[in-house]
Amino acid sequence: MFPGPLGVSLCGEALARGTWSLEPRDIREFGRGRHRAVDDTPAGGGPGMVIRADVLSEAIDAASPPDDPRPRLLMSPRGEPLTQGLVRELAGGPGAIVVCGRFEGVDERVIEGRGLREVSIGDYVLSGGEIAAMVLLDAVVRLLPGVMGAASSGEEESFENGLLEYPHYTRPRDWEGRAIPDVLLSGDHGRIARWRREQARALTKARRPDLLPEG
Repeated sequence: MFPGPLGVSLCGEALARGTWSLEPRDIREFGRGRHRAVDDTPAGGGPGMVIRADVLSEAIDAASPPDDPRPRLLMSPRGEPLTQGLVRELAGGPGAIVVCGRFEGVDERVIEGRGLREVSIGDYVLSGGEIAAMVLLDAVVRLLPGVMGAASSGEEESFENGLLEYPHYTRPRDWEGRAIPDVLLSGDHGRIARWRREQARALTKARRPDLLPEG
Protein backbone atom coordinates (compact mmCIF):
# COMPACT_ATOMS: atom_id res chain seq x y z
CA MET A 1 0.00 0.00 0.00
CA PHE A 2 3.01 2.29 0.42
CA PRO A 3 4.14 4.69 -0.86
CA GLY A 4 0.83 4.87 -2.75
CA PRO A 5 -0.19 8.54 -3.11
CA LEU A 6 2.91 9.52 -1.15
CA GLY A 7 4.92 8.55 -4.21
CA VAL A 8 3.52 11.29 -6.45
CA SER A 9 3.37 15.11 -6.52
CA LEU A 10 5.26 17.07 -3.86
CA CYS A 11 5.71 14.14 -1.47
CA GLY A 12 6.83 11.82 -4.24
CA GLU A 13 9.33 14.30 -5.64
CA ALA A 14 10.74 14.87 -2.15
CA LEU A 15 10.91 11.11 -1.59
CA ALA A 16 12.87 10.66 -4.84
CA ARG A 17 15.27 13.45 -3.83
CA GLY A 18 15.86 11.89 -0.43
CA THR A 19 14.34 14.81 1.48
CA TRP A 20 12.44 12.20 3.47
CA SER A 21 12.42 8.40 3.54
CA LEU A 22 9.86 5.68 4.09
CA GLU A 23 10.52 2.12 5.23
CA PRO A 24 7.33 0.02 5.35
CA ARG A 25 7.44 -3.06 7.60
CA ASP A 26 5.09 -6.05 7.33
CA ILE A 27 4.23 -7.33 10.81
CA ARG A 28 3.37 -10.71 9.28
CA GLU A 29 7.12 -11.33 9.13
CA PHE A 30 6.83 -11.75 12.90
CA GLY A 31 3.64 -13.84 12.79
CA ARG A 32 3.17 -17.12 14.54
CA GLY A 33 2.77 -20.61 13.10
CA ARG A 34 2.68 -21.90 9.57
CA HIS A 35 0.29 -19.16 8.47
CA ARG A 36 2.24 -16.36 10.15
CA ALA A 37 -0.78 -15.37 12.23
CA VAL A 38 -0.66 -11.87 13.71
CA ASP A 39 -4.02 -11.82 15.50
CA ASP A 40 -6.23 -13.86 17.81
CA THR A 41 -9.71 -13.80 19.32
CA PRO A 42 -10.48 -11.11 21.93
CA ALA A 43 -10.00 -12.08 25.56
CA GLY A 44 -13.43 -12.07 27.17
CA GLY A 45 -15.18 -12.74 23.87
CA GLY A 46 -16.66 -10.44 21.32
CA PRO A 47 -16.49 -9.87 17.57
CA GLY A 48 -13.42 -9.45 15.43
CA MET A 49 -9.78 -10.25 15.99
CA VAL A 50 -7.06 -8.43 17.94
CA ILE A 51 -3.42 -7.96 16.90
CA ARG A 52 -1.20 -9.89 19.30
CA ALA A 53 1.08 -8.03 21.69
CA ASP A 54 4.04 -10.37 21.16
CA VAL A 55 3.89 -10.13 17.36
CA LEU A 56 3.50 -6.36 17.21
CA SER A 57 6.11 -5.69 19.89
CA GLU A 58 8.69 -7.71 17.97
CA ALA A 59 7.90 -5.77 14.79
CA ILE A 60 8.24 -2.46 16.63
CA ASP A 61 11.49 -3.52 18.31
CA ALA A 62 12.96 -4.54 14.95
CA ALA A 63 12.19 -1.11 13.52
CA SER A 64 12.91 0.97 16.60
CA PRO A 65 15.69 0.18 19.12
CA PRO A 66 15.25 1.27 22.77
CA ASP A 67 17.31 4.45 22.30
CA ASP A 68 15.39 5.52 19.16
CA PRO A 69 14.33 9.18 19.65
CA ARG A 70 11.44 8.91 17.19
CA PRO A 71 7.94 8.96 18.67
CA ARG A 72 5.88 5.80 18.25
CA LEU A 73 2.43 6.52 16.88
CA LEU A 74 -0.58 4.22 16.53
CA MET A 75 -3.26 5.30 14.07
CA SER A 76 -6.48 4.70 16.00
CA PRO A 77 -10.03 6.14 15.96
CA ARG A 78 -9.84 6.53 19.73
CA GLY A 79 -6.62 8.56 19.59
CA GLU A 80 -6.00 12.28 20.03
CA PRO A 81 -7.06 14.32 16.98
CA LEU A 82 -4.45 14.97 14.33
CA THR A 83 -4.06 18.75 14.35
CA GLN A 84 -1.83 21.14 12.46
CA GLY A 85 0.00 21.72 15.73
CA LEU A 86 0.86 18.02 16.02
CA VAL A 87 1.81 17.97 12.33
CA ARG A 88 4.28 20.82 12.91
CA GLU A 89 5.64 19.06 15.99
CA LEU A 90 6.34 15.92 13.96
CA ALA A 91 7.76 17.88 11.01
CA GLY A 92 10.28 19.48 13.35
CA GLY A 93 11.25 16.19 14.98
CA PRO A 94 13.47 13.23 14.14
CA GLY A 95 10.82 11.28 12.25
CA ALA A 96 8.31 8.76 13.55
CA ILE A 97 7.44 5.09 13.84
CA VAL A 98 3.84 4.77 12.65
CA VAL A 99 1.87 1.64 13.51
CA CYS A 100 -1.17 0.89 11.36
CA GLY A 101 -3.82 -1.06 13.26
CA ARG A 102 -6.07 -3.64 11.66
CA PHE A 103 -8.99 -5.89 12.63
CA GLU A 104 -10.76 -5.07 15.92
CA GLY A 105 -7.71 -3.38 17.39
CA VAL A 106 -4.34 -3.84 19.08
CA ASP A 107 -3.63 -5.60 22.37
CA GLU A 108 -3.62 -2.86 25.01
CA ARG A 109 -0.46 -4.22 26.61
CA VAL A 110 1.71 -3.40 23.60
CA ILE A 111 0.28 0.13 23.50
CA GLU A 112 1.39 0.57 27.11
CA GLY A 113 4.58 -1.46 26.89
CA ARG A 114 5.94 0.29 23.81
CA GLY A 115 4.62 3.75 24.61
CA LEU A 116 2.43 4.10 21.54
CA ARG A 117 0.80 7.52 21.14
CA GLU A 118 -2.63 7.02 19.62
CA VAL A 119 -3.60 9.48 16.87
CA SER A 120 -6.92 9.80 15.02
CA ILE A 121 -7.66 11.56 11.73
CA GLY A 122 -11.39 11.85 12.48
CA ASP A 123 -14.47 10.52 14.19
CA TYR A 124 -15.02 7.52 11.95
CA VAL A 125 -13.63 4.02 11.51
CA LEU A 126 -11.51 2.79 8.59
CA SER A 127 -10.66 -0.79 7.62
CA GLY A 128 -7.09 -0.20 8.75
CA GLY A 129 -4.61 2.46 9.75
CA GLU A 130 -2.72 2.61 6.47
CA ILE A 131 -4.83 5.34 4.87
CA ALA A 132 -4.77 7.30 8.13
CA ALA A 133 -0.97 6.97 8.20
CA MET A 134 -0.77 8.32 4.64
CA VAL A 135 -2.84 11.34 5.70
CA LEU A 136 -0.49 11.99 8.61
CA LEU A 137 2.65 11.53 6.53
CA ASP A 138 1.42 13.76 3.71
CA ALA A 139 0.57 16.54 6.17
CA VAL A 140 4.01 16.28 7.79
CA VAL A 141 6.18 15.86 4.69
CA ARG A 142 4.79 18.94 2.92
CA LEU A 143 6.08 21.07 5.82
CA LEU A 144 9.66 19.80 5.54
CA PRO A 145 12.16 22.36 4.24
CA GLY A 146 12.34 22.35 0.45
CA VAL A 147 9.17 20.33 -0.18
CA MET A 148 6.84 23.23 -0.98
CA GLY A 149 8.02 25.77 -3.53
CA ALA A 150 7.94 28.67 -1.06
CA ALA A 151 8.25 28.51 2.69
CA SER A 152 5.35 30.96 2.99
CA SER A 153 3.00 28.59 1.15
CA GLY A 154 1.89 26.95 4.37
CA GLU A 155 1.70 30.00 6.57
CA GLU A 156 -1.82 31.18 5.68
CA GLU A 157 -3.52 27.80 5.32
CA SER A 158 -6.44 26.56 7.36
CA PHE A 159 -5.61 25.93 11.04
CA GLU A 160 -2.21 27.67 10.89
CA ASN A 161 -3.51 30.77 12.66
CA GLY A 162 -6.48 29.19 14.41
CA LEU A 163 -8.89 30.00 11.57
CA LEU A 164 -10.08 28.36 8.39
CA GLU A 165 -8.49 29.70 5.24
CA TYR A 166 -10.02 32.65 3.38
CA PRO A 167 -11.51 32.21 -0.16
CA HIS A 168 -9.23 32.23 -3.20
CA TYR A 169 -9.86 33.55 -6.72
CA THR A 170 -7.99 33.69 -10.04
CA ARG A 171 -8.69 34.25 -13.74
CA PRO A 172 -11.09 34.75 -15.40
CA ARG A 173 -12.22 37.96 -13.72
CA ASP A 174 -15.87 37.09 -14.41
CA TRP A 175 -17.16 33.52 -14.52
CA GLU A 176 -20.83 32.59 -15.04
CA GLY A 177 -21.93 35.95 -13.69
CA ARG A 178 -19.70 35.70 -10.62
CA ALA A 179 -16.96 38.31 -10.32
CA ILE A 180 -13.78 38.38 -8.28
CA PRO A 181 -14.41 40.67 -5.26
CA ASP A 182 -13.29 44.21 -6.13
CA VAL A 183 -11.11 44.49 -3.04
CA LEU A 184 -8.79 41.77 -4.38
CA LEU A 185 -8.24 43.81 -7.55
CA SER A 186 -7.71 47.12 -5.75
CA GLY A 187 -3.97 46.81 -5.25
CA ASP A 188 -4.46 47.99 -1.64
CA HIS A 189 -2.61 45.30 0.31
CA GLY A 190 -3.85 46.58 3.66
CA ARG A 191 -7.50 46.33 2.59
CA ILE A 192 -6.86 42.92 1.05
CA ALA A 193 -5.28 41.62 4.27
CA ARG A 194 -8.20 42.93 6.34
CA TRP A 195 -10.74 41.39 3.94
CA ARG A 196 -9.00 38.04 4.09
CA ARG A 197 -8.95 38.09 7.91
CA GLU A 198 -12.64 38.97 8.00
CA GLN A 199 -13.50 36.23 5.52
CA ALA A 200 -11.43 33.67 7.43
CA ARG A 201 -13.13 34.55 10.69
CA ALA A 202 -16.61 34.47 9.11
CA LEU A 203 -15.98 31.05 7.55
CA THR A 204 -14.62 29.71 10.83
CA LYS A 205 -17.61 31.05 12.79
CA ALA A 206 -20.02 29.44 10.31
CA ARG A 207 -18.28 26.07 9.86
CA ARG A 208 -15.98 25.50 12.83
CA PRO A 209 -17.03 27.74 15.74
CA ASP A 210 -15.16 25.37 18.06
CA LEU A 211 -11.91 26.85 16.75
CA LEU A 212 -12.77 30.35 17.92
CA PRO A 213 -11.92 31.47 21.46
CA GLU A 214 -14.93 31.69 23.77
CA GLY A 215 -16.42 35.12 24.03
